[in-house]
Amino acid sequence: MKTAIDASELPFDAVLCDLDGVIRFYDTAEVTRLEEEAGLPEGITATIGFAPENDLPLLLGQITRDQWAQSIAQGLGSRVSLSDAHALAKAFTEAGFWADEAVVGLLRQVREHCPVVLVTNATVWLDEDLAVLGLADLADSVINSSLVGVAKPDRRIYEIAAEQAGARVDRCLFVDDREENSDAANELGMTTVLYRAVGDLRGSLAGLLNR
Repeated sequence: MKTAIDASELPFDAVLCDLDGVIRFYDTAEVTRLEEEAGLPEGITATIGFAPENDLPLLLGQITRDQWAQSIAQGLGSRVSLSDAHALAKAFTEAGFWADEAVVGLLRQVREHCPVVLVTNATVWLDEDLAVLGLADLADSVINSSLVGVAKPDRRIYEIAAEQAGARVDRCLFVDDREENSDAANELGMTTVLYRAVGDLRGSLAGLLNR
């Protein structure tokens, strides 16, 4: 596995970065409250919402937000009343979100040295979300699964991102919070960061930002 960064030369020609779980995080307090009131285990709504049969069609641009919410409500229907199921689905699919400013700041610094490309399994309304966050200009390009029709960890989305960045795959740093996505990038020859905290990213970028 490629992990070492040689500070004697530019360590990579592009940074490819995930969005959710690295840059963007969701406020799940209302969902948790509704689950507790309904007597459901915490996190069950997310488990249903992110199940491949419900989540993947959304991330490939095949269904709408309303259709996604309906699939979640149906999944909850055997556990709670119909009204509670729809309330949970609405709260989950319309949850607020925020950006980690420390990560944003690092990526803005990176763009002074090399291209930054967001590589994200996301929805067709991602551009609206980025605008809400004030991050429409964070990256040089955004590779959105729902628009390109392929999702991580499929190797094609990494190849699309590297091409968009104008870099060879073995000259890309890839950052993601999901191990299967990181492993897929590594198999292509990318240097990878399995993200858990901002220090993970800061350390991997030191060879670039401290030049």
